[in-house]
Amino acid sequence: MLTKITSATTVGIQTYHIDVEVDLSFGMLQFNIVGLPDAAIRESKQRIMTALKQCGIRLPERKITVNLAPADIKKEGTVFDLPIALGILHAAEIIILEKEFLHETLFLGELSLDGSIKPVKGVLPIAHDSVAMGKRRMVVAPENAQEASLSLAMEIIAAGNLVELIAYIRGEKRIIPTVIDLSRLSAIQKQTVDLSDIKGQFVAKRALCIAAAGRHNIMLVGSPGSGKTMLAQRLVHLLPPLTFREIVETSKIYSVSGKLLHEGLIQQRPFRAPHHTISTAGLVGGGSFPQPGEVSLAHHGVLFLDELTEFKMSTIEVLRQPLEGRVVHIARAQHTVSFPASFLLVAAMNPCPCGFLDDRRRPCVCSQQQVQRYRTRISGPILDRIDLHVAVHSMNYEMVESSKKSDTDYTLIAEIETARTAQEQRFGNEERMNAHMTPHEVEQWCILSDGAQRIVRQSFDKLGLTMRGYHKLLKVARTIADLKGCEIIDAVHIQEAMMYRSVDRS
Repeated sequence: MLTKITSATTVGIQTYHIDVEVDLSFGMLQFNIVGLPDAAIRESKQRIMTALKQCGIRLPERKITVNLAPADIKKEGTVFDLPIALGILHAAEIIILEKEFLHETLFLGELSLDGSIKPVKGVLPIAHDSVAMGKRRMVVAPENAQEASLSLAMEIIAAGNLVELIAYIRGEKRIIPTVIDLSRLSAIQKQTVDLSDIKGQFVAKRALCIAAAGRHNIMLVGSPGSGKTMLAQRLVHLLPPLTFREIVETSKIYSVSGKLLHEGLIQQRPFRAPHHTISTAGLVGGGSFPQPGEVSLAHHGVLFLDELTEFKMSTIEVLRQPLEGRVVHIARAQHTVSFPASFLLVAAMNPCPCGFLDDRRRPCVCSQQQVQRYRTRISGPILDRIDLHVAVHSMNYEMVESSKKSDTDYTLIAEIETARTAQEQRFGNEERMNAHMTPHEVEQWCILSDGAQRIVRQSFDKLGLTMRGYHKLLKVARTIADLKGCEIIDAVHIQEAMMYRSVDRS
């Protein structure tokens, strides 16, 4: 008897429905799987046969042929264990599955040797995309039920083992569909930010607020121990809470990469801080079956690159495309995969090889040539894509003692909310920010006063600005004006924006 069970797989974060076709014919017991399976799928025959045996199910002596269609898509992982097992049981007439039930239902799951159903990767994007394809129901492991339920139109059946699922199919046991608690998601609050943990550093705090208000990339340049890492860690908490759409998008990426199983849904903005020894594929994604890299895992969050000059230059250069397009395209021989990568970049570096150039405590021992050679590890195109360059100076004991929490910290946070409100009214979308403006929108919304125009005209050649750098300068000035609630960009806003182009000035 021939039967067909519907399952699915992901390539990148795109869903492909897979028909698991099972045929039982007379002959000696054989088990063949075709349709471009990988090693994990080919090994599933041992898992499935042992699981059925442990569940007390004895199959007739038949030749079993499984086809995963369409056959031109490579399949990987253990997601097809459950549908193959059910296909064998249905073909052997041990269970009866109605045609309508089969048409509306997706089956995903790995089988353990004792028959329990284990979680798999990529359940959330499959659930989210399958609604448009006419599917109404998914059968998954209990660990996958919460993420799958983010697709509100799908009925999610969480079965712990094969025996329980067979009882559900036969109508002998009821399984209550998993429903996500939206009130729990809407009740997620932003973590309390206490900027007083950072002693002094008023210019750096101000720059952090500008970066958070307009989603501007920022570089922190300072000697070791001056507080660059602490500043970067505080930035993610200055951003607003994730919206429901952002929770779904971010959780999709973590789902296909297998990082969502034990963490639950991604409810806080990600903060990713890869080590400088990371490979290019680890940073932007890759592999024979392309997987998301750190830039995609930081989607809707912060990517912190500490010791930027210690990264391989070829690794840093691949950031050019995602910093501009907010997406990563990975091309392979048979297909091209795209991963979203809308992140806020925070880079940190020392000012020189020894780390103490212009330090208040220790003298620098580097020559001018060493400093120049050190800084050329970061190319001009990468610097051009970073909006804010901020010097972070070391503190002495008197400055630490005199630094107490003041109204300044509360004022900075209040100004961020003012700027966000202005941008929401401007773009009609709370997720669009000044840093995302197109050149046409820059011309439309970055209106300069006469004084501001004179300053920009005088400083354009001095700073050696490219058109990209010029537009970024105007975007930063627009955010600074929004922080103060100003419609027109004035001279003081342009001057402050220029202050954050220290690398250009040097």
